[in-house]
Amino acid sequence: MDIYAAIHNRSSIRKYKSDPVPEEKITKTLEAAQAAPSWANRQCWRFIVVDDEGTKENLAASLPEGNPAAKGILQAPVVIVLCADPSASGSIDGKDYYLLDAGLAMQQLMLAARAEGLGTCWVAWMEEDKIREACSVPEGYRVVGLTPLGFPEKEAKPTPRKNLSEIAFKDQWGNSFTG
Repeated sequence: MDIYAAIHNRSSIRKYKSDPVPEEKITKTLEAAQAAPSWANRQCWRFIVVDDEGTKENLAASLPEGNPAAKGILQAPVVIVLCADPSASGSIDGKDYYLLDAGLAMQQLMLAARAEGLGTCWVAWMEEDKIREACSVPEGYRVVGLTPLGFPEKEAKPTPRKNLSEIAFKDQWGNSFTG
């Protein structure tokens, strides 16, 4: 699948087949994340690949009641936990760039997963301390998010997006960019 198809056809997957994910597909998604841009090329992110059922149960239990992602975490054969070291990235005007760095890496991972026929779902509504304990995340690192990773139970349709003229402006705010 080309990059534009992966971008435009990506959607949040919450139901997964039990089929195992081949290691080469996991490696490709991690390599895509590894290639993401970061503050001064510091690459502050770290990924934990979880396939242990007990650990996945602990991860699902770290999500607050009502978070629909818990079922996907239990169903998917793999869960990727995204961590980042804030001290290995910059901060300017109160903006902590480790979050941007980690987000860029996760987005590339998710697009690569889509290109490999895999589904993902960004999960950030969680109890970080429980995930830290479940995955032995060292002090100094933050858990930024996680995603189930597996073959979708069914193909989901991408959600509708706003018109470009509503979100992009030409030269000044309010002057619609129409492309």
